[in-house]
Amino acid sequence: MIKSMTGYGRGEVVTAGKKFTFELKAVNHRYNEVVLRLPRSLTLLEDRIRRLIQARTARGRVDGFLGLEECGEKNATVKVDKALAAAYYNAMKELQENLGIGGDIKLKQLVALPGVLTVEEPADDVEEWWPAIQIAVEAAVDNLVRMRTVEGEQLSKDLLKRVEQLTCLNQSIRERSPQVVEDYRERLGARLNDYMRDSIITPERLAAEATIFAERSSITEENVRLESHLQQMKSCLTGGEAVGRKLDFLIQEMNREINTIASKASDLEISRAVVEAKSELEKIREQVQNIE
Repeated sequence: MIKSMTGYGRGEVVTAGKKFTFELKAVNHRYNEVVLRLPRSLTLLEDRIRRLIQARTARGRVDGFLGLEECGEKNATVKVDKALAAAYYNAMKELQENLGIGGDIKLKQLVALPGVLTVEEPADDVEEWWPAIQIAVEAAVDNLVRMRTVEGEQLSKDLLKRVEQLTCLNQSIRERSPQVVEDYRERLGARLNDYMRDSIITPERLAAEATIFAERSSITEENVRLESHLQQMKSCLTGGEAVGRKLDFLIQEMNREINTIASKASDLEISRAVVEAKSELEKIREQVQNIE
């Protein structure tokens, strides 16, 4: 089943005092582009996460956001720089003596000085957290793909209806084409009679008119090719692979055939059918821009 390029997915895992939340938002894009925003401490995982996403998406821009939240007690430690504290103390005593200032140097004065006390938090172990992050990422991707599949089903139903409408229009054009040939034959006969009456018919003129008749009177070839393209589009829409680019190509080819039919068949009924066919094809083109 075809998939849409738009969608949203979210995954969340809580483990060992940390909560990892991963969100995905996907929009239309010509190529497969993944843009990630991760906490600085986890940027080493960017390539792994990107590969997980690109393995399940073929086209579209996917933005990923990884959130990290502490939900347990931190095992922080306080470190005392005794040498620095002693240096501060000696410097303060020396300053007291030089300035003739008395008084005791309090401990609270020392610990308030820069660098004497520092709080150290345990460093994030990327490899330790990766299994939990991977689960969150895969859950988000699953939800994204699920949403894209649901939207793809709706797109497929709409497109199949429009393809069926185009098929009917092509059939009506095909049924009308013999009358176009007959009408052109009558016009050609009248023109040749005029030439013969005015004695201006020549072998070259006759050959030229016959060539024009052959080129303009038959649109069978265009009808057959258009029908083939429509059948291929039906197959794509009921298949299970990423077909967005192939559908783009088929639309271009169908547009070419319809334009050729319009230029060859100067018939009111066929012209009306061509206008309607172009309208349907444009709607199909708009919808296909959403397909992966």
